[in-house]
Amino acid sequence: MLANQVADEHGVELFDIELLGRGKVLLRAFIDKEGGVTLDDCERFSRSLSAILDVEDPLPCSYTLEVSSPGLDRPLRDMKDFQENSGKLARVITMEKIENQNFFIGRIKEVAHNLVTLTVSDREVAIPFEKISKAKLEIDLICPKNSATS
Repeated sequence: MLANQVADEHGVELFDIELLGRGKVLLRAFIDKEGGVTLDDCERFSRSLSAILDVEDPLPCSYTLEVSSPGLDRPLRDMKDFQENSGKLARVITMEKIENQNFFIGRIKEVAHNLVTLTVSDREVAIPFEKISKAKLEIDLICPKNSATS
């Protein structure tokens, strides 16, 4: 795929690609790298991919190219995503009820043997990966405690 070649050349990972709409299509590429992507990364990737798409012309219609990072609330699509985000806050929806619920928000504690273990409140919940229908990181707003004394 052309986008993967451009990603390799720029030292980023092609996280996802979407093709949306009819007529005037939106081609949306999500890139990532260790430590996160910058606006410059997105701009360079966009310029390079756009130049290749103009030459190769793989889409039979006009399109708008949009490049961004997956965001702070990025989807967790596979075991690798869960492992790379261990310790972070996640929202997980399951296909079947586990411990009488199918919606969890908790910290990713462990990822092993096809199980994702979350710390939810004060308990641990082990969720079989194949039972997860949707998962993403939650934006974690932790405010530091005020250490100033009066």
